[in-house]
Amino acid sequence: MNLGFQDYLSIKVHKTDLNLTSYIKSKLEPFNLAPEQNLIMMLLWEEDGLTQNQLAGKLNKDKTNIARMVSSLEKKGFIKRINCPEDRRSFKVYLTPCGEKLGKEVIPITEEFDRIVCNGLSEGELAELEKLLAKINKNISKN
Repeated sequence: MNLGFQDYLSIKVHKTDLNLTSYIKSKLEPFNLAPEQNLIMMLLWEEDGLTQNQLAGKLNKDKTNIARMVSSLEKKGFIKRINCPEDRRSFKVYLTPCGEKLGKEVIPITEEFDRIVCNGLSEGELAELEKLLAKINKNISKN
């Protein structure tokens, strides 16, 4: 059986990712925050003072990409980098007062986004979706 372009699961997942990213990008734009930068901020709103390496690990991103995003967030005044006393080559990333204030405005937007995305899905469906996405990610990481 030959699949048409639109029938490939990878295309459907990609389209979904584009829709999700486009939606959240439009909601974050007034705050001068890109979706990927928001992921860093969300981690810091949850646990302030993470190292760049910890951010890279939690987001499964390379260190160079994280360093670039952290630098951009620092220029915007949302975060500050402080050298780790234990390792001079490493930085811990902390929220500034401006970054903390931003969280009070952006976290409700991300919570609403999650409600919209999950609308109509049962707890069982969500658990199954998480399981299936984990399998897909595992399949990709094997190759």
